[in-house]
Amino acid sequence: MSATATQPIVLTQRRIWLIFSALLAGMFLSSLDQTIVSTAMPTIVGDLGGVAYMAWVTTAYLLATTIVMPIYGKFGDIWGRRTLFLVAIGLFTLASLAAALSTNFWEFVVFRGIQGLGGGGLMILSQAIIADIVPAKERGKYMGPMGAVFGICAIGGPLLGGFFTDHLTWQWCFWINVPVGVAAFVIGWRFLSLPRKRNTKRLDYPGVLLLSTATTCLILATDWGGKQYAWTSPTILALIAAVVLAVLAFIAVENRAQDPIIPMSLFRKPAFVIPTAIGLVLGLGMFSALAFIPTFLQMASGTSASVSGLLTIPMIVGLILTLTLSMRAITRTGRYKLFPIVGTVITALGMLWLTRLTGGTPIWVVCAMLFVLGAGLGFIMQVIVLVVQNAVSPADVGTATSTNNYFREVGASLGVAVFGSIFTSRLVTNLTDAFQTNAAQAASARLDPANLVPAQVKAVGEPLHGAIVNSYADALAPVFWYLIPFVVVAFLLALLLPEIPLSDEAGMVARGEAVLESAPGSTGTTPETVDRAMDAGGTGVQRADDAGTPVERVGADRR
Repeated sequence: MSATATQPIVLTQRRIWLIFSALLAGMFLSSLDQTIVSTAMPTIVGDLGGVAYMAWVTTAYLLATTIVMPIYGKFGDIWGRRTLFLVAIGLFTLASLAAALSTNFWEFVVFRGIQGLGGGGLMILSQAIIADIVPAKERGKYMGPMGAVFGICAIGGPLLGGFFTDHLTWQWCFWINVPVGVAAFVIGWRFLSLPRKRNTKRLDYPGVLLLSTATTCLILATDWGGKQYAWTSPTILALIAAVVLAVLAFIAVENRAQDPIIPMSLFRKPAFVIPTAIGLVLGLGMFSALAFIPTFLQMASGTSASVSGLLTIPMIVGLILTLTLSMRAITRTGRYKLFPIVGTVITALGMLWLTRLTGGTPIWVVCAMLFVLGAGLGFIMQVIVLVVQNAVSPADVGTATSTNNYFREVGASLGVAVFGSIFTSRLVTNLTDAFQTNAAQAASARLDPANLVPAQVKAVGEPLHGAIVNSYADALAPVFWYLIPFVVVAFLLALLLPEIPLSDEAGMVARGEAVLESAPGSTGTTPETVDRAMDAGGTGVQRADDAGTPVERVGADRR
C-alpha cells in the first residue's frame, strides 16, 4: 500500500472550489489567447515588421498547443498533474510577459509558441484535474462554467484585443495575462493538493516524436494550403505524405510501446471512440462557421472587426444557455445520451437555416440563425468530454481527455482549411463578376477586389455595394451545405452512444489517493465511509458503509 493510499488527501468543498477557481483562470488564459490577437494583429505586425508573415502569429500558438495536448494528458496520468499545471501556468505567464516586451517579429513569434506550450497544458489539465477531484455524477456543474468560459472568450477575446489596441497599446493583450496567471499560480501552489507519482515504465519518446511530426505537418499543410502554396504544390503534397507516413509509423510504435502516449486500446472502447468522433466532426463544422461568419457580418454591416464580434454574441448566448441546462440535467439525472442527439439535430437545423443566407438577410435574422447554431453545439461540447472521462479508468483520464481535445483541434484545422478554400474560391469568382458588371462605379471609387475593407464597402453606393455583399453571402451560404453531412454523421454516432452510469467517485478517490468530504446532509463519500486499502494492482478501492462493511467495488475495475 502506498503512502498516498494510507494518508489520502481530504477534499473539502471549500478546497474543491478554490482549486476550481485556479482551473477556471487557466482555462480563461488558454481560451482568451486563441482569439485576443485577431483584432490586434495588424497593429502588432506593423509595429514589429512582420506583415508578410503575420500568419505565424496564430500558427505558432495553434501548432504548439495541439502538439502538447497528448503529452500533458499522458504525463499527467503517469507523474501527477500538480507540477505540470504549475509549469503550464508559469510558461504561459512568462511567455506573455516576454511577448509584450518583444522588439522584433520573430522574437514575438517564438514567445507565442511558448505561450502555446503552456496554453495546451492549461486546457487539458484543467479538464483532467476536475475529473480527479469531482465525481462524474457531479462534474456537470463544474464543466458547465468551463465551457462558458470558452464561449465568452470567443467573443471577449477580439473585443478586448480591439479595445486595447485602440485605447492603450497592443502589449496589453499580453499584460492582462500576467496578474491572472500569477493569481492562478498562487492558488494552485497553495491549494492544488494532488498526488505525485513515480513512473517505472519507459517513456514513449518515439510515439511523442512521431505524433509531434504528424501534427506539425498537418497544421502546416492546412495553414499553408490554398494560401502560401497551392493544394497541389510539391510542398503541400510532401506535407500530406509526411502526415500519412508519420501516422502509420505512430500506430505501429504505439502497438509495441510499453506505455504508449495514446494507447490503441482506447480505440476499442465504443464509449471513447464515439464521443471522440463526434468531437472531430463537430470541431470541423463549428470552427469553420466561426471562421467565416464574422467576415460576412463585417461586409454586410460595414462594421469593424471588433464591433462585428458583438454580432456573434447570440451564438455564444445559445451555447452557454444549452450547455448550462444540459450539465444541470446530467447532474440531476445521471443520464447524458439524449443531449448529443438533440444537439446534433439543432445544429443541423441551424446550418440548414444558414444556407438561406443572402445579402439582403436582416442582421437580426442572422443573429437568430447563430443563436440556433450555438444552442445545438451547447448540448454537445462538454457532454462528450464528460462521456469520454467516464468511459475510461481513472488512471487514463488525462490521456483520454487530451486525445478527445486533440481530435477536435484536428477537425477544426481540417475544417477551416478545406472549407476556407471552398469559400475563398467562390468569393474570388463572385467578386470578379461583381466588379466586371459594375466596372465604371468600381473604377470611380478606386476599389480593388483583392484589398476590400468593410469601411470601403459601407461607403460605396448601389448597385456595387449590394453586389459585393451578395458575393460574400453567395460564397458563404453553400459552404454550410458541405458541413451538414458531417453533422448528420455526428447525429448517427450520437444514436450509437452507449450510456454508462456516471461514476460517483472522483478519480483520486477511486485510486485511493483522496477522500471526498461531503457537505452536511448529503450522501456522498466521507472519510469515515472509505476503505483506503488499495488492491495489489492499485486499480481500485472498496467503499464501506458506516459500519465498515464493504459495499461496492470502484475504480478501474468498474470499466
